[in-house]
Amino acid sequence: MEKEMKPTVLVSGCTKGIGLAIAQKFAQEGFNVAGCARNQSDLELLFTQLSTQYPKQHFFMEACDVSNTELLKIFAKDVLREFGTVQVLVNNAGVFMPGTILQEEEGAFEKQFLTNVSSAYHLSRIIGTNMVSNLVGHIFNICSTASITAYTNGGSYCISKYAMLGMNQVLREELREKNIKVTAVLPGATLTDSWKGSDLPSERFIPAEDIAKLVWNAYDLSPSTVVEELLIRPQLGDFK
Repeated sequence: MEKEMKPTVLVSGCTKGIGLAIAQKFAQEGFNVAGCARNQSDLELLFTQLSTQYPKQHFFMEACDVSNTELLKIFAKDVLREFGTVQVLVNNAGVFMPGTILQEEEGAFEKQFLTNVSSAYHLSRIIGTNMVSNLVGHIFNICSTASITAYTNGGSYCISKYAMLGMNQVLREELREKNIKVTAVLPGATLTDSWKGSDLPSERFIPAEDIAKLVWNAYDLSPSTVVEELLIRPQLGDFK
């Protein structure tokens, strides 16, 4: 019974980078955690780690390619069946495929749009409806500085992130009177697998744990206050 009384956070793309840091931070703060990723073994490792560290909380991990809308809808419904309600949704799953619009590989636009935008749209519809019925909730959309800046070699990735910020703004407008908070998180270069193989020093990047702390702090405010956008950059600024 004690597990059922704890609030729940759902994090897409929960096994690496920003998503992993957010899942760990909310678990540390006493939340049950639901999450999805494509790699089953990574999910099992995270489930074991969190269950061992926080035995009084409940964790639910399910493999899901979020670019597959039907599988994503099944996952969302499984989460609601498991927990009943979700207090916090973090739309974090994403993919980065560098290239220019004229030269990027065929299908790059569709792949990034389905993973980065469509997944957030469908999760927000299902989980957001649950939040509205309970008159409480907070949706975080992990956008990017690429949501406001056209980066060289950003191509369809930038397009998808601009779209995600637009979706965030629409959700904010639609849900403000329903007691549902909506926050866009716009990180600059963060030390995640997207930068694997880079010869840049780690101190040049934002630690993923810093993003998680800021997301938690934005959540942990009075009901009358919402942080609409969090813009985070490395101290030395964006990469040129």
